[in-house]
Amino acid sequence: MWLFAFSGLLLNHPSWSFTEFWTNRKQTNYEREITPPGPEVKGDLGQARELMRQLAIRGEILWTTTRTDPNQFEFQVRRPGHFFFIKAELARKRVTVQQSDVNLWGVMKALHSFTGVQMDDPRNTRDWALTSLWAYSMDAVAAGLIFMVLSSLYMWFKLPPKRFPGAVALGLGCLICGLFCVGLRWLF
Repeated sequence: MWLFAFSGLLLNHPSWSFTEFWTNRKQTNYEREITPPGPEVKGDLGQARELMRQLAIRGEILWTTTRTDPNQFEFQVRRPGHFFFIKAELARKRVTVQQSDVNLWGVMKALHSFTGVQMDDPRNTRDWALTSLWAYSMDAVAAGLIFMVLSSLYMWFKLPPKRFPGAVALGLGCLICGLFCVGLRWLF
């Protein structure tokens, strides 16, 4: 319940400073040789998939940039915790990759976000009444869950005979939740 409540609040309010993950990212840049996609590969998505296969990059392709030069091709690939900014120079048969790896806050945001929709991007706003209603509902549910958990902890503490079994149950629950969170980091 804690995870649900906090992740909902954090995702609805990306401007909270303690959840900032982008400034704390680890960034690496590298250049590789590629074989330009042949004429049988159709469209930007097909070309992006072919370049990803050659670079052994897995993830979801975001918007490709509009091309004025057919020999220049730029796109982004994301998967939880990892962002790839790929710039291919097809005539030179070279690709430059800028890889950014983010912390647990970045992974959590990626796992809970709609594809291609970032609330801190000025091009994306909640322009549909149902998305605003969803955001307000999520805030209310999260606040209610936090209140429910805190009040249940208070009631448990007020019952001395139940303190030890309650502490064991709480400790095991925290351990399982921690393993789940750490396990996510191992997967991504």
